Amino acid sequence: MCNLYNLTTSQAAIRDFARAARDVLGNMEPTIDVYPDRLAPIVRNAPDGVRELAAVRWGMPSSRQALFEAASKRADKLRAKGKPVDFDTLLTMEPDGGTTNVRNTASQHWKRWLGVENRCIVPLNRFAEPDPASKQDGGRTPNAWFAGDASEPLMAFAGIWVKDWTSVRKVKEGLITTDLYAFLTCPPNSVVGAVHPKAMPVILKSAEEVDAWLTLPWEEAKALQRPLPDDALIRLPPLA
Repeated sequence: MCNLYNLTTSQAAIRDFARAARDVLGNMEPTIDVYPDRLAPIVRNAPDGVRELAAVRWGMPSSRQALFEAASKRADKLRAKGKPVDFDTLLTMEPDGGTTNVRNTASQHWKRWLGVENRCIVPLNRFAEPDPASKQDGGRTPNAWFAGDASEPLMAFAGIWVKDWTSVRKVKEGLITTDLYAFLTCPPNSVVGAVHPKAMPVILKSAEEVDAWLTLPWEEAKALQRPLPDDALIRLPPLA
Protein backbone atom coordinates (compact mmCIF):
# COMPACT_ATOMS: atom_id res chain seq x y z
CA MET A 1 0.00 0.00 0.00
CA CYS A 2 1.47 3.32 -1.08
CA ASN A 3 1.74 5.67 1.90
CA LEU A 4 4.56 7.89 0.65
CA TYR A 5 5.22 9.74 -2.58
CA ASN A 6 7.36 12.65 -3.73
CA LEU A 7 6.59 15.69 -5.86
CA THR A 8 9.25 17.96 -7.39
CA THR A 9 7.49 19.40 -10.46
CA SER A 10 6.54 23.10 -10.44
CA GLN A 11 3.02 24.42 -9.97
CA ALA A 12 2.99 25.76 -13.52
CA ALA A 13 3.87 22.34 -14.93
CA ILE A 14 1.14 20.70 -12.86
CA ARG A 15 -1.43 23.24 -14.06
CA ASP A 16 -0.39 22.66 -17.67
CA PHE A 17 -0.41 18.86 -17.32
CA ALA A 18 -3.89 18.81 -15.79
CA ARG A 19 -5.24 21.83 -17.70
CA ALA A 20 -6.19 23.43 -14.38
CA ALA A 21 -7.91 26.78 -14.86
CA ARG A 22 -7.52 27.93 -11.26
CA ASP A 23 -4.73 27.72 -8.68
CA VAL A 24 -5.61 28.18 -4.99
CA LEU A 25 -2.62 26.21 -3.72
CA GLY A 26 -0.42 29.03 -2.51
CA ASN A 27 3.37 28.68 -2.73
CA MET A 28 4.48 25.07 -3.18
CA GLU A 29 7.78 23.80 -1.77
CA PRO A 30 10.38 22.76 -4.41
CA THR A 31 10.23 19.15 -3.20
CA ILE A 32 7.56 17.50 -1.11
CA ASP A 33 7.56 14.09 0.57
CA VAL A 34 3.87 13.40 1.13
CA TYR A 35 2.72 11.22 4.03
CA PRO A 36 -0.82 10.27 5.09
CA ASP A 37 -3.02 12.84 6.82
CA ARG A 38 -0.99 15.78 5.50
CA LEU A 39 -1.92 18.50 3.05
CA ALA A 40 -0.74 17.95 -0.52
CA PRO A 41 -1.50 19.33 -4.00
CA ILE A 42 -4.35 17.81 -6.00
CA VAL A 43 -6.17 18.95 -9.12
CA ARG A 44 -9.90 18.52 -8.56
CA ASN A 45 -13.23 19.20 -10.15
CA ALA A 46 -14.32 22.01 -7.82
CA PRO A 47 -17.99 22.44 -6.84
CA ASP A 48 -18.43 25.31 -9.33
CA GLY A 49 -17.19 23.08 -12.17
CA VAL A 50 -13.74 24.69 -12.50
CA ARG A 51 -10.70 22.43 -12.56
CA GLU A 52 -8.45 23.75 -9.80
CA LEU A 53 -5.10 23.07 -8.13
CA ALA A 54 -5.55 23.04 -4.35
CA ALA A 55 -4.04 21.70 -1.12
CA VAL A 56 -6.12 18.90 0.42
CA ARG A 57 -5.56 16.46 3.29
CA TRP A 58 -4.61 12.88 2.38
CA GLY A 59 -6.99 10.21 3.68
CA MET A 60 -10.64 9.75 2.72
CA PRO A 61 -13.17 8.92 5.46
CA SER A 62 -13.02 5.36 6.74
CA SER A 63 -16.21 3.32 6.55
CA ARG A 64 -18.84 3.76 9.24
CA GLN A 65 -18.51 0.04 9.99
CA ALA A 66 -14.78 0.39 10.71
CA LEU A 67 -15.41 3.35 13.01
CA PHE A 68 -18.30 1.54 14.71
CA GLU A 69 -16.07 -1.45 15.46
CA ALA A 70 -13.28 0.77 16.81
CA ALA A 71 -15.70 2.72 19.01
CA SER A 72 -17.25 -0.54 20.26
CA LYS A 73 -13.87 -1.81 21.40
CA ARG A 74 -13.23 1.49 23.16
CA ALA A 75 -16.64 1.29 24.83
CA ASP A 76 -15.99 -2.27 26.01
CA LYS A 77 -12.74 -1.18 27.66
CA LEU A 78 -14.48 1.69 29.43
CA ARG A 79 -17.29 -0.56 30.64
CA ALA A 80 -14.73 -3.07 31.92
CA LYS A 81 -13.34 -0.28 34.08
CA GLY A 82 -16.81 0.51 35.39
CA LYS A 83 -17.07 3.82 33.54
CA PRO A 84 -20.32 5.10 31.96
CA VAL A 85 -20.49 5.11 28.16
CA ASP A 86 -22.38 7.49 25.86
CA PHE A 87 -21.89 5.45 22.71
CA ASP A 88 -23.27 8.02 20.26
CA THR A 89 -20.79 10.61 21.50
CA LEU A 90 -18.01 8.02 21.55
CA LEU A 91 -18.74 7.12 17.92
CA THR A 92 -18.79 10.78 16.84
CA MET A 93 -15.44 11.38 18.51
CA GLU A 94 -13.76 8.16 17.31
CA PRO A 95 -10.45 9.18 15.66
CA ASP A 96 -10.26 8.48 11.93
CA GLY A 97 -6.81 8.91 10.41
CA GLY A 98 -8.37 8.27 7.01
CA THR A 99 -8.12 5.70 4.22
CA THR A 100 -5.24 6.52 1.87
CA ASN A 101 -5.76 3.91 -0.88
CA VAL A 102 -9.09 2.90 -2.45
CA ARG A 103 -9.24 -0.56 -4.05
CA ASN A 104 -12.81 -1.89 -3.89
CA THR A 105 -14.78 0.65 -5.92
CA ALA A 106 -17.81 -1.70 -5.82
CA SER A 107 -18.17 -0.92 -2.10
CA GLN A 108 -21.17 1.19 -1.13
CA HIS A 109 -18.83 3.30 0.96
CA TRP A 110 -16.88 4.43 -2.11
CA LYS A 111 -19.62 4.44 -4.78
CA ARG A 112 -21.01 7.79 -3.60
CA TRP A 113 -17.71 9.50 -4.48
CA LEU A 114 -16.98 7.99 -7.90
CA GLY A 115 -18.85 10.60 -9.92
CA VAL A 116 -17.10 13.34 -11.88
CA GLU A 117 -17.82 15.92 -9.17
CA ASN A 118 -15.64 13.97 -6.70
CA ARG A 119 -12.77 13.06 -9.05
CA CYS A 120 -9.29 14.46 -8.70
CA ILE A 121 -5.74 13.68 -9.77
CA VAL A 122 -2.77 13.60 -7.41
CA PRO A 123 0.49 14.80 -9.02
CA LEU A 124 3.73 12.96 -8.25
CA ASN A 125 7.19 12.23 -9.62
CA ARG A 126 7.91 9.04 -7.71
CA PHE A 127 6.20 6.81 -5.14
CA ALA A 128 7.39 4.35 -2.53
CA GLU A 129 6.47 0.86 -1.40
CA PRO A 130 8.05 -0.85 1.64
CA ASP A 131 10.61 -3.44 0.56
CA PRO A 132 10.87 -6.17 3.24
CA ALA A 133 13.41 -8.12 1.15
CA SER A 134 15.95 -5.29 1.61
CA LYS A 135 15.52 -5.05 5.37
CA GLN A 136 18.63 -5.52 7.45
CA ASP A 137 18.49 -7.42 10.75
CA GLY A 138 17.04 -5.18 13.40
CA GLY A 139 16.67 -2.25 11.02
CA ARG A 140 13.70 -0.43 9.58
CA THR A 141 12.07 -1.68 6.40
CA PRO A 142 13.50 0.44 3.55
CA ASN A 143 11.40 1.83 0.72
CA ALA A 144 11.61 0.91 -2.93
CA TRP A 145 10.92 3.92 -5.17
CA PHE A 146 9.19 3.85 -8.55
CA ALA A 147 8.93 6.42 -11.37
CA GLY A 148 7.92 6.69 -15.01
CA ASP A 149 11.58 6.63 -16.05
CA ALA A 150 14.98 7.74 -14.74
CA SER A 151 14.14 11.42 -15.27
CA GLU A 152 11.16 11.06 -12.88
CA PRO A 153 8.58 12.76 -15.12
CA LEU A 154 5.33 14.17 -13.76
CA MET A 155 2.57 11.58 -13.40
CA ALA A 156 -0.71 11.51 -11.49
CA PHE A 157 -2.62 9.11 -9.30
CA ALA A 158 -6.30 8.75 -10.18
CA GLY A 159 -8.03 10.04 -7.06
CA ILE A 160 -11.30 10.97 -5.40
CA TRP A 161 -12.01 13.76 -2.93
CA VAL A 162 -14.74 14.98 -0.62
CA LYS A 163 -15.54 18.52 0.53
CA ASP A 164 -16.10 19.65 4.12
CA TRP A 165 -16.03 16.27 5.89
CA THR A 166 -16.50 16.53 9.66
CA SER A 167 -14.61 14.03 11.81
CA VAL A 168 -11.86 13.64 14.39
CA ARG A 169 -8.59 13.12 12.54
CA LYS A 170 -6.39 13.45 15.62
CA VAL A 171 -7.49 13.49 19.24
CA LYS A 172 -5.59 16.71 19.94
CA GLU A 173 -7.44 18.46 17.08
CA GLY A 174 -10.90 17.34 18.11
CA LEU A 175 -13.81 17.56 15.70
CA ILE A 176 -12.82 19.38 12.49
CA THR A 177 -14.28 19.95 9.02
CA THR A 178 -11.90 19.68 6.08
CA ASP A 179 -11.51 18.51 2.47
CA LEU A 180 -10.02 15.03 2.01
CA TYR A 181 -8.62 12.90 -0.84
CA ALA A 182 -7.28 9.44 -1.60
CA PHE A 183 -6.27 7.57 -4.74
CA LEU A 184 -7.28 4.31 -6.35
CA THR A 185 -5.24 1.12 -6.45
CA CYS A 186 -5.30 -1.91 -8.73
CA PRO A 187 -3.41 -5.20 -9.16
CA PRO A 188 0.34 -4.54 -9.55
CA ASN A 189 2.38 -4.91 -12.71
CA SER A 190 5.50 -7.05 -12.43
CA VAL A 191 7.74 -4.04 -11.61
CA VAL A 192 5.80 -3.12 -8.46
CA GLY A 193 4.61 -6.66 -7.82
CA ALA A 194 8.17 -7.82 -7.20
CA VAL A 195 8.10 -5.64 -4.06
CA HIS A 196 4.41 -5.33 -3.25
CA PRO A 197 2.39 -8.21 -4.72
CA LYS A 198 -1.02 -7.02 -3.51
CA ALA A 199 -1.56 -3.70 -5.27
CA MET A 200 -0.16 -0.60 -6.95
CA PRO A 201 -1.59 2.92 -7.36
CA VAL A 202 -3.66 3.74 -10.42
CA ILE A 203 -1.35 6.02 -12.43
CA LEU A 204 -2.15 8.41 -15.27
CA LYS A 205 0.80 9.39 -17.47
CA SER A 206 -0.73 11.68 -20.09
CA ALA A 207 -2.93 14.75 -20.26
CA GLU A 208 -5.42 12.68 -22.25
CA GLU A 209 -5.70 10.13 -19.44
CA VAL A 210 -6.11 12.96 -16.92
CA ASP A 211 -8.93 14.42 -19.00
CA ALA A 212 -10.59 11.02 -19.25
CA TRP A 213 -10.45 10.50 -15.48
CA LEU A 214 -11.80 13.96 -14.71
CA THR A 215 -14.60 14.01 -17.30
CA LEU A 216 -15.90 10.55 -18.27
CA PRO A 217 -18.87 8.84 -16.61
CA TRP A 218 -17.81 6.13 -14.15
CA GLU A 219 -18.79 3.29 -16.49
CA GLU A 220 -16.10 4.52 -18.88
CA ALA A 221 -13.61 6.02 -16.42
CA LYS A 222 -13.36 2.77 -14.42
CA ALA A 223 -11.31 1.27 -17.28
CA LEU A 224 -8.44 3.45 -16.00
CA GLN A 225 -8.31 1.44 -12.75
CA ARG A 226 -5.64 -0.85 -14.22
CA PRO A 227 -1.92 -1.48 -13.73
CA LEU A 228 0.56 0.35 -15.93
CA PRO A 229 2.34 -1.78 -18.53
CA ASP A 230 5.67 -3.08 -17.24
CA ASP A 231 7.62 -0.85 -19.62
CA ALA A 232 5.82 2.30 -18.38
CA LEU A 233 7.40 2.24 -14.90
CA ILE A 234 10.84 1.60 -13.43
CA ARG A 235 12.24 0.88 -10.02
CA LEU A 236 14.70 3.62 -9.15
CA PRO A 237 18.17 2.90 -7.74
CA PRO A 238 18.36 3.20 -3.95
CA LEU A 239 18.52 6.80 -2.76
CA ALA A 240 21.93 7.91 -1.56
